[in-house]
Amino acid sequence: MSKEFVRRTSSGWVALVLLVLATIADGTAIEVFIHRAALAHGDGPVLWLVVPLVAAGLVLALLIVLWCGFFTLQPNEAAVLLLFGQYKGTVRQQGFHWANPFYTKSKISLRTRNFNTDTLKVNDKRGNPVDIAAVVVWRVDDTAQASFDVDDYRDYVHVQSESALRHLASAYPYDTSADGELSLRGSMDEVSHGLQQQLQERLTKAGVVVEEARLSHLAYAAEIAGAMLRRQQAEAIVEARMRIVDGAVGMVEIALERLERGKTVELDNERKAAMVSNLLVVLCGEQAAQPVVNTGTLYS
Repeated sequence: MSKEFVRRTSSGWVALVLLVLATIADGTAIEVFIHRAALAHGDGPVLWLVVPLVAAGLVLALLIVLWCGFFTLQPNEAAVLLLFGQYKGTVRQQGFHWANPFYTKSKISLRTRNFNTDTLKVNDKRGNPVDIAAVVVWRVDDTAQASFDVDDYRDYVHVQSESALRHLASAYPYDTSADGELSLRGSMDEVSHGLQQQLQERLTKAGVVVEEARLSHLAYAAEIAGAMLRRQQAEAIVEARMRIVDGAVGMVEIALERLERGKTVELDNERKAAMVSNLLVVLCGEQAAQPVVNTGTLYS
């Protein structure tokens, strides 16, 4: 596995001043040699000027090559340096730089990026098809791994994100009524944390850090959405009824206890059963109870 290390480069402004001075000096030398050659042309051979003129021309060619060593880096941008296929380090400092002109410079953005995965149809833990999508926030941390250990780190992030999302969706049910069981809909924070961990394990090879991963879309697939909606409604009604019954029973118990404690009225078992029945009807009924006035006794 590749490992990034920082390469220090020369200041571009210092190199610019030096190259400008060297280019002016070399150009002046060439002009002087040409002028002398022109003056001495009528007096005889000028072979003694050929060698310094050629040397000045070679220096000019070298200066032209050196001028190709300048490059700039913006904030949160890095340059990976290669020399004939060999990794020579990464420049991370922003600004104007000069380096060996034979370096191949590949710039990589270090900024935080995010993308929304496509909506995927996946079977949850119970086999129900669900539509799911996620938002992934990531950035490049190791430029050497991103450049050399994977073919295309952007495509690698996208493919691995969809793979991790599919794996996560199949590990949880869409919804659950059991206490302590995690679900995609009811445990969003835990599920998102699990997705981030899975992505980080997969993307470490590419030198990528996952800063956040959250579900952005979650719904039953269209073919079962109607049936699942009715099931959820039925479960909600049953749960509501259970709470109503529990509350009604508690209220009846409190009423009987207070009547007995205060000795407001003495009730035998049959009268208690009738009172309990009436109170449960009143408390659990969906419509308002219609009072019935009993002018006789319970036994007539």
